[in-house]
Amino acid sequence: MKNPLIISRLSSVSTFGSTTNSSGSGVQYSGNVGIPYGSNIIEVSHDVANQYKYVLRFEGPATGGNWTVVLWNKIGTDGLLSGWYGHGCKMFTLTPGQYRYIAIDEDSQGGWAADPGVSIPLDSQGGYASTWGEFDFGSSINSGWSGFDVSAIAAQNAGLSVQGMKIYATDVHNAYIRALAGVGGIGGNLSPGPVRLAVTIDYDVSS
Repeated sequence: MKNPLIISRLSSVSTFGSTTNSSGSGVQYSGNVGIPYGSNIIEVSHDVANQYKYVLRFEGPATGGNWTVVLWNKIGTDGLLSGWYGHGCKMFTLTPGQYRYIAIDEDSQGGWAADPGVSIPLDSQGGYASTWGEFDFGSSINSGWSGFDVSAIAAQNAGLSVQGMKIYATDVHNAYIRALAGVGGIGGNLSPGPVRLAVTIDYDVSS
């Protein structure tokens, strides 16, 4: 019999920091970025991942070398839409076939970038310029709904390679490309409640 799911923002093993108050609206909405900054995004072990409400499971490629993953809040330490400009909250190395688990606190908005090697390429303004995953978990302004998508826009705008990535929750697989940058609603929209997203790095649709 499987252990029951424990829905909590705290664990006896790893804990989030304090929460920040939300402000703004629309694209400028700022939810929880953690106190201290970035403490709303933590790595947890697989055996306690079920204690958290919002969890990302990253899966390394089946073959090849190591990948670097960096996660950030949408709102940077300066209070602006700058989280992907050197304000990464968590960075880790993902080896082939490895699984790593990231828990994210309520009302957090942000993303991650992944690229083979030891660092994430940057665009001319210093922003992370590889394939992104984006998240919005338990959004207060959206009545507790969550959302996610894959975006190739940053890599395409910088003229760099687009790396394969898949985010799976039920049957949603949509992604943003540069031609659809102005189109809203692409990706997954999930009703209030626990969210588990399986993220496959270096995903190849033909495999």
